[in-house]
Amino acid sequence: MNKPIVAIVGRPNVGKSTFFNKIAGKRISIVEDVPGVTRDRIHADAEWLGHEFTLIDTGGIDPHSEDVLLSQMRMQAQTAIDLADVICFFTDAREGLTEDDKDVANLLRRAGKPVLLVVNKVDYLGLNNSLYEFYELGLGDPIGISSVNMLGFGDLLDQIISCFPDRDPSSDEEEETVIQMAIVGRPNVGKSSLTNRLLGQERTMVSDIPGTTRDAIDTIFHTEDGTAFNIIDTAGMRRKSSIEDESLERYSVLRSIAAIKRCDVALLLVDANDGVTEQDTKIAGLIHEEGKAVIVIVNKWDMLEKETGTLEKYRKEVIEKIKFMDYAPVLFISAKTGQRTNTVFDKVKEVYETSSKRITTGILNDVVNDATGNLQPPLQGTRRLKIYYATQTGIQPPTFVFFVNDETLMSFSYERYLENFFRKTFPLEGTPIRFILRERKKED
Repeated sequence: MNKPIVAIVGRPNVGKSTFFNKIAGKRISIVEDVPGVTRDRIHADAEWLGHEFTLIDTGGIDPHSEDVLLSQMRMQAQTAIDLADVICFFTDAREGLTEDDKDVANLLRRAGKPVLLVVNKVDYLGLNNSLYEFYELGLGDPIGISSVNMLGFGDLLDQIISCFPDRDPSSDEEEETVIQMAIVGRPNVGKSSLTNRLLGQERTMVSDIPGTTRDAIDTIFHTEDGTAFNIIDTAGMRRKSSIEDESLERYSVLRSIAAIKRCDVALLLVDANDGVTEQDTKIAGLIHEEGKAVIVIVNKWDMLEKETGTLEKYRKEVIEKIKFMDYAPVLFISAKTGQRTNTVFDKVKEVYETSSKRITTGILNDVVNDATGNLQPPLQGTRRLKIYYATQTGIQPPTFVFFVNDETLMSFSYERYLENFFRKTFPLEGTPIRFILRERKKED
């Protein structure tokens, strides 16, 4: 199920990022130190009262500035508004209602989304009276909070989750029949060319549906064997080469994040002429963090001079650059000539089925016993990790819970060993897997 998206918008210096950091720091669901995963977060997966959602931070909106950087920040904020299910419009109790607030409010009214009017910096009771002037915006009751002191957070979060769209179980069943595939990568690596090539060769029925962003089009089609796919084409993620480009990079990252979150399988396109760049590694990190099945596709393979062993040497170089994603298959294609593009759909279907795989509890525990029998967990002092029982609790990605005597005794190296043992035993190519530890006494 896709998580609702909550966008934080407002003019500069009203405390948006302070609120974002407080929520992300307390309730972020995945924190993972993986080489190549960008830590300059503009989004965080959060939870309140059992409701999971994604929070997006944005740069301040200055409606009238001609400054290039500020105009890019407006563009980034507009993207967040387009993506959002709920918008939190931040204002400043100390400064009071401004003309810029009124202009931003007009922008948000046109979005047609639920908007919560948040008056920040209500740091003490005496500022409560300042809320009344914000009724002039016509956006409902102002919600007073203090991002610095975390006052009023509960009331705001209650309002946020009350605005989430109702789920339609029948739509979930319908979506499960369509494999969502996002084509992501840097600009000019051939994403649109690959989309056009795939549609031109394989389509039997095509319908264009407006996507969640202003310039994205989802294309649903069927291959000859009747499998339904939806291609999510994305804007390229740009490299942050200077401070002037930071907001533009954040803007493009938002689009790729949205596509990755919506997809079942991500196709990470790499330019054969450039190899895996730092920006490619960052995109790979986003895919890995989201737990999505993935295929690395090296495009423009026709442009390289080759000799015996070139392909396998290149494959090893790709995996070396993204070691944390060494489970990903690597395809070599040319979207321009059509070379090997006929293999893409089969591989997408294969890794999708792998990421949806369920392993019976009996077989799973036999494999865990084999793994621990082959190599015992190392002693830590006088104690050793004991795995009493294992069960699979989720798919996309496959998620396994181990009931153990003490979760602190699981070392990184032994967890890596277990993952490698699983991958040798089960067909898990193309999907990350997740291990969760739960402490339980043996007699339980």
